[in-house]
Amino acid sequence: MLLIAELPKASDVATRRRVHAHELQRFLIRRLATLLITLFLASVLVFWILNILPGKPAQVILGTQATPSAVAALTAKLGLNRPLVAQYLHWIHGLLTLHLGDSYISSQPIAPVIGAALEVTGPLILGGLLVGLLIAVPLGIASAIRHTKRSGVVLSGLAQVGIAIPNFVLGILLIIVFAVDLKVLPASGFTTWSTSVTGALQSLILPAISLGLVEGAILARYIRTSVVEVLGADFLRTARAKGLRPNQALIRHGLRNASIPVLTVLGLELSGLIIGAVVIEAVFTLPGLGSLLLSSVANRDLITVQDIVMLVAATVLVVNLIVDLLYRIIDPRMGLRS
Repeated sequence: MLLIAELPKASDVATRRRVHAHELQRFLIRRLATLLITLFLASVLVFWILNILPGKPAQVILGTQATPSAVAALTAKLGLNRPLVAQYLHWIHGLLTLHLGDSYISSQPIAPVIGAALEVTGPLILGGLLVGLLIAVPLGIASAIRHTKRSGVVLSGLAQVGIAIPNFVLGILLIIVFAVDLKVLPASGFTTWSTSVTGALQSLILPAISLGLVEGAILARYIRTSVVEVLGADFLRTARAKGLRPNQALIRHGLRNASIPVLTVLGLELSGLIIGAVVIEAVFTLPGLGSLLLSSVANRDLITVQDIVMLVAATVLVVNLIVDLLYRIIDPRMGLRS
């Protein structure tokens, strides 16, 4: 029994809260500063790599029969005859003011084009993430609880099969079954949200399953390993010794500890979903960000490529920041100084 003198005083609790709030503020400032520095370095790297590639955009636009004077005139019109530093500063200024520039090919503003592509890619990634979590959480926990039984081995084997199937192969199989044979879902294309919300959702069901099932199988393996480690922990045995049933002890005390390593993998999985969406959009001919990126690379539309790559890089970095913050929320023992 604790003595009254040993109980924490209200003033001590208030002091600890003020210290924690101060450390949290300093932690956020450090992480935001790191994010901005990383974004700056990423922008320099993206701009430098794309501008040292062989081939002039004006030459690609005008074709191989264009005269040198015509190529020089178009290069000057696009502003590509200026020093690279001036081009970089002009591009960065446009990003900061949300003016993404005009396409070299169509001369149309890039921002509306990327916005229209995000209407496809954004829901596709969220749908893939939802599918992955719906598969990974129950499959991973069930295979961990039954890891000493035959059913646990079967569930673990199913996850291995899911990992072994490339998402584009799974997409083709789903098209054959649900679009060609059963004719219940479209095989390709995208019905815009303004035309039909139901049609748009139907257009994204098969791509989201293709994208999320493989990622869900990978995540299920990490959840299984994490939960198995927690099941053997002393604090969980103590909880069971106090009268809690195994499932109650796991839900009340185990899942929170098991979620920390899983959260790391989930952040990486979300980055993988963004990259995987490029392939899936090509399989289902969706007019998303991946399709726009591929066509822009093929046409040497460098300004569009730069904008898309920076958008993807910024999204991945922000996701990592959110994951880092969630660590501290789930487990304050990790501290804010690390």
